[in-house]
Amino acid sequence: MSRLSGKVALITGGSRGIGAGIVKRLAREKANVAFTFLKEKEAANSVVKEASTNGNRVIAIQADSGSARELMDAIEKVAKEFGRIDILVSSAGAFLFKPVDEVSDEEFDHMVAVDLKAAFIASRSALKHMRDGGRIVFVSSNIADFAALATTSIYSMVKAGLDGLAKGMARDLGPRGITVNTVHPGPIKTDGNPEDSPYAKDLRSFMVTPQFGEPADVAAMVAFLVSPEAKFATGAAFVIDHGFTA
Repeated sequence: MSRLSGKVALITGGSRGIGAGIVKRLAREKANVAFTFLKEKEAANSVVKEASTNGNRVIAIQADSGSARELMDAIEKVAKEFGRIDILVSSAGAFLFKPVDEVSDEEFDHMVAVDLKAAFIASRSALKHMRDGGRIVFVSSNIADFAALATTSIYSMVKAGLDGLAKGMARDLGPRGITVNTVHPGPIKTDGNPEDSPYAKDLRSFMVTPQFGEPADVAAMVAFLVSPEAKFATGAAFVIDHGFTA
């Protein structure tokens, strides 16, 4: 029996990139998986099809993580569909690379809403349906530890905020046996972070060998953190960046 067999997992932002990798990995571990997506229906359907191969259920729900109402409604749909939520992975995120003196109020608010507030909203809503011993993971970034490039101030801020949220929640939820952790990916090959981006050469220079990681590399760490084996790991940040921050 797989270590996640029968568990119910919700991943926000699961139609592409790291989120899609997490959906596929948890489904491979035989969890029943629900994930949200913003607007890429074709991509979401493709992930559902690929992940639904182990006799488990995989569903996609369209919801904007920047909208508290849409996110809360999506979580209620998952709870109604599966009866509970055992695992929450907050993976939805937005990117903003711009000098701080050029960032508008609207851009700042959007980054906070999607990258930070959404993790809080999703956690608060999911906890209503989470039994003792549940698991919560936030997908942060190694930029929270090391702002290696200019223009990353706001992105670094919101990702660092996830670490603070996770540490506090770990204290709050420890008596229930619910663990809360963050993962800090480095450069990972995704549509939003291609290997041929203008930043790619600089990013490679920080790693022990000049290669980007795969979404599966992050998903493997998440799969461990949401498993029974990780019961003693909480309030921590797990870095997967090929030595970027070493």
